[in-house]
Amino acid sequence: MELRHLRYFLVVANELNFTRASEKLFISQPPLSRQIKELENEIGVKLFNRNSKKVELTEAGKFFRKEVVNQLQNLESVILKTKKISENISGEYRIGYISSTFSDTITKLIQFLTKKYPYLNIKLYEVSTVKQILALEQSKLDLGIVRAPLVSTKINSKLWFKDSYSLVFNKNKTKVKEIDDISKFRNELFVFFNKDYAPIYYNSLIEICSKYGFVPNIVHESNNINSIIQLVRNGLGVSIVPTSLKKSHIYPELSFLDLDNNFLTNVLLATPKNDKSQITDSAISFLLA
Repeated sequence: MELRHLRYFLVVANELNFTRASEKLFISQPPLSRQIKELENEIGVKLFNRNSKKVELTEAGKFFRKEVVNQLQNLESVILKTKKISENISGEYRIGYISSTFSDTITKLIQFLTKKYPYLNIKLYEVSTVKQILALEQSKLDLGIVRAPLVSTKINSKLWFKDSYSLVFNKNKTKVKEIDDISKFRNELFVFFNKDYAPIYYNSLIEICSKYGFVPNIVHESNNINSIIQLVRNGLGVSIVPTSLKKSHIYPELSFLDLDNNFLTNVLLATPKNDKSQITDSAISFLLA
């Protein structure tokens, strides 16, 4: 059975007249009759009752017509999705991010991509910068949101934004009275990212504390910024976080003390070097707008 057999059958079933059907199909009537007969022989069912006066669908033919219409509609949908995948505007799109960068902007990015590419299956992965770099080099991610530095000959990157640092603390639990300098918190307990998970970020925080003249007493570590914020909220320590987090972590008990702008961290948009994705271009343009 070939697809043309089904298409021929549907035209005849709609017209119930072989002459009109053959005109619509731009073939002569004898070949059309032969194609319908081949179809009936193949499935072993009589689809039409025919005589010199009229053509009618049998009960089996009526059922077959309904099912063929449904199947051809599904086939058209499959063909459309296949074309969209070929045009690189459908399929699976994988975005990696570090927890300290997840914000309303990323949520809006997903909404934007979903609207622009309705057949797109977007997957979000919270992954450390180190692991994202490896995944990008192996093309296991389509877009990565990481913190500098990024050193790789297999990855392209663009600066998304520069972020400063802030000390975050529970204002109801701290013993510090004059909250005007991070050095006043030298005797507080600190909550940091795990050193093995984010070594460069960890070392940056150690360096900041060193510039203020003390070594932080790190008692808790986490691989997730939300966990760090919750620990601080519960009075289990203070932390140093990117200033941009103030917008997404608004709690009455939390306060943020902005640090010297000499301490900056660059957030980058990274892609595999040979990536030519229309989706990636759209995503980056949206984030940089």
